[in-house]
Amino acid sequence: MARSATELDPRDVLETPPARRRIRTPMSIGLNLTSMIDVVFLLLVYFMVATDFRKAEEVYTLDLPERAEGMSVDPFELDDEPLLVLVRTSGSGGDSYRLGLDGPWDPVQDFQSLYEFLRSRQVDGMGGGLFGTDHPIVIIPDATVHWEYTIDAFNAAVRAGYVNVTLKEISS
Repeated sequence: MARSATELDPRDVLETPPARRRIRTPMSIGLNLTSMIDVVFLLLVYFMVATDFRKAEEVYTLDLPERAEGMSVDPFELDDEPLLVLVRTSGSGGDSYRLGLDGPWDPVQDFQSLYEFLRSRQVDGMGGGLFGTDHPIVIIPDATVHWEYTIDAFNAAVRAGYVNVTLKEISS
């Protein structure tokens, strides 16, 4: 019996094994600890040689103010350095004036703004303000300023509620 080419006998077919795939085993990543330990010891030796083992701080003598026995200091006590109000002339003959405050204060233009400045900086009962009512305020007039401008500055301070307002002697 003759067979066609399309008909194959199962015995005639060679069985080929399936293609084998290579299974890769994952590589383990590791550190070479020997070289790391060598580097650590080299760094340790370097820092031991390069470090200065002296005392970093010296003992400093301080000139502290003497305190009376039993006297306590309030850390919130306000400074009693006087507030200086400068009354200067800004024209010939002393007909016009210019007010100034000694220190880091904003400039005042007239006696009303001086009053508002002093009133706003006065200590209130709720912890606000900088100056107590007994804080010293010294008015320093220029030698050529009219006396009325000096008195107006004095009155602005008194009207603001301050009780320790003085005039500085005019030096020529």
